[in-house]
Amino acid sequence: MVSTLIVYYSKSGNTKEMANMLATFLRDEKIDVEVRDVLETSPDYLLDYDGIILGSPTYYGDMAAEMKELIDRSVKYHGELSGKLGGAFTTSAYIGGGNETTLLSILKAMMIHGMVIVGIHNADHYGPVAIGAPDDRAEKQCRIYARKFADTLKSLKGFDIVE
Repeated sequence: MVSTLIVYYSKSGNTKEMANMLATFLRDEKIDVEVRDVLETSPDYLLDYDGIILGSPTYYGDMAAEMKELIDRSVKYHGELSGKLGGAFTTSAYIGGGNETTLLSILKAMMIHGMVIVGIHNADHYGPVAIGAPDDRAEKQCRIYARKFADTLKSLKGFDIVE
């Protein structure tokens, strides 16, 4: 079985809710998932999983400092995350409130680690987004993203994808 670590930072609870949605949908796709608060996660955890999804609220068009700190501390494993599958999700207060720049800042760090990134052509392109509390739209985006992430991860690990 392939495994994924979902790490999130959440002050209001919205980003945590999205993390749990993604975990549920990934488990439906037969992916072993662990969900962790970034405040309880060290960079060492990143080594043990085939896939890593990071979620942060959008603060001034960027990820929360707590998530950035985890990424900054992961430099000690530079090169060791290469080939792992990466993804991101975010929450914000407003449409156009910096969602895409937040996602891109997370994905950029993953690419610098050499990770493979999942994008979606027919949904939230860079990763699921919720405006305020996750609603039906955000749930749909999480479901679509989890399916694509799971299929890509299985393919990268040499597993057959069952439609």
